[in-house]
Amino acid sequence: MMSRWIGALLAGGAFTGCAVSKAPFSPAGKYSPQQLQRDYAVYRHTLEEAHPGLYWYTSKDSMDRYFQWGSAQLTDSMTEPEFRKVLTYVTSKVRCGHTSVRASKSYSKYLDTARITRLFPLSLKLWGDTAVITANLYRRDSLLTRGTVITSVNGLPMAAITDSLFGYLPADGYNTTHKYQSLSNRGYFGSLYSGIFGFSDSYTIGYQDSAGVQRSTVIRPYYPAADTAGRGAAAARPPVTRPVHPTPSRRERRERRRNAVRLLKIDTANHVAMMDLHSFGRNYGLKGFFRRSFRALEKNDIRHLIIDVRSNGGGSVTNSTLLTRYIAGHRFRTGDSLYAITKRKRYGRYIESDFFNRLFMTFLARRRRDGRYHFRYFEKHYFKPKRNNHYDGKVYILTGGNSFSATTLFTGAVMQQDNVAVVGEETGGGAYGNTAWLIPDVTLPETGVRFRLPLFRLVIDKNAPKDGRGILPEVESGPTVPAIRAGADYKLDKTMELIRQDKQKTGTTN
Repeated sequence: MMSRWIGALLAGGAFTGCAVSKAPFSPAGKYSPQQLQRDYAVYRHTLEEAHPGLYWYTSKDSMDRYFQWGSAQLTDSMTEPEFRKVLTYVTSKVRCGHTSVRASKSYSKYLDTARITRLFPLSLKLWGDTAVITANLYRRDSLLTRGTVITSVNGLPMAAITDSLFGYLPADGYNTTHKYQSLSNRGYFGSLYSGIFGFSDSYTIGYQDSAGVQRSTVIRPYYPAADTAGRGAAAARPPVTRPVHPTPSRRERRERRRNAVRLLKIDTANHVAMMDLHSFGRNYGLKGFFRRSFRALEKNDIRHLIIDVRSNGGGSVTNSTLLTRYIAGHRFRTGDSLYAITKRKRYGRYIESDFFNRLFMTFLARRRRDGRYHFRYFEKHYFKPKRNNHYDGKVYILTGGNSFSATTLFTGAVMQQDNVAVVGEETGGGAYGNTAWLIPDVTLPETGVRFRLPLFRLVIDKNAPKDGRGILPEVESGPTVPAIRAGADYKLDKTMELIRQDKQKTGTTN
């Protein structure tokens, strides 16, 4: 997920002190305006020089105004989180889900060892003008329970809060589904809210009771040390003796890690299978997993395959292309064009792996008449469907706001087929294209703050609408208050309904 770090990194006030620290780093340390301006100059120039989609959805005049606004904020000394807040706001205006701001390595190490002292206690599911509680750290709270609709925090309507937070979230084009989903990821809303609005000693929460009546209540921040220590009889309980399990081998640990990312579940009686696929990353053995999975589907005569990519943030295009080959009924290309706008950068010394990135462009990309460095292999090469174990049954692809990058490539390549249905919500990744491929970190010299810099622009389908939207599902299945209250998997429930309808239509019972 592209924006998962932002809330935690902006909410510097959620942490205090280091358990052990040998480095002379202070999270409260401030940088002078001169230092901040020097870093900001590197930040702006690098984006203007090398980002291939800087003006894709935001005009140069508008982007210049955002850059000027950011520079105008740097008139006084700032802590790193304060500086990152400025950079994050400006960066979001690029409207690129692969371009985001990260903490310096020193600050990241501090966060890894810092003691969490307080948290905003509510996790929310947000969509449209609705915000619903999905979890409350105060488990004994009988008012703010799962499924309760929240209307305001500290007197500010949720719509206004969401609009403010959206200004700090990266996304492809004008996609809002990804932003809503980012805020809905567990704990993320509270983290980003605290980073933007600050912490309060208490929160006045406006909500609707079970009868739909507007009410309010006051809650305090959640203090992990105090609220989990136990009081009274609970504190006096004897310790629970837990069984001792043997330490898993390295192979077992690797397999557990992989199964948490990709897993195939087969219902042989009903001829239905579900493939959970949370990443196209290179380190999860996906080539072998796909080979074994599609062999098993054929062996067990599986007629309905659900591929769940709702939380798949992308990864290797090689892996997404391989999955596409098992599903596609025709030859296909990864995209219509793939290019970088420059090879050498003025501030290349601050760009991660800059030498190897330039080497990559030298041998695999060619400068064309338009002055761009085109990766011609992916522009020209057609991939053919797999022959062995190719899947020809019904395919249901579950998508949502976290479906990003390479996941969009896979979904877009097969969604027009008669045997494929996309179910759920709009993908977070852009349907027309994105900026990605090589994405090094740029480390600013004064503060050490980092930002991701995609070097290539990919147009997936030049004929797709250029409206900055993701791939829209053929069968929409979005959240509802009753579904959230019941903890229902509404997208999977909808898919199973489609499978039952298909079986009735074809006269099959399993």
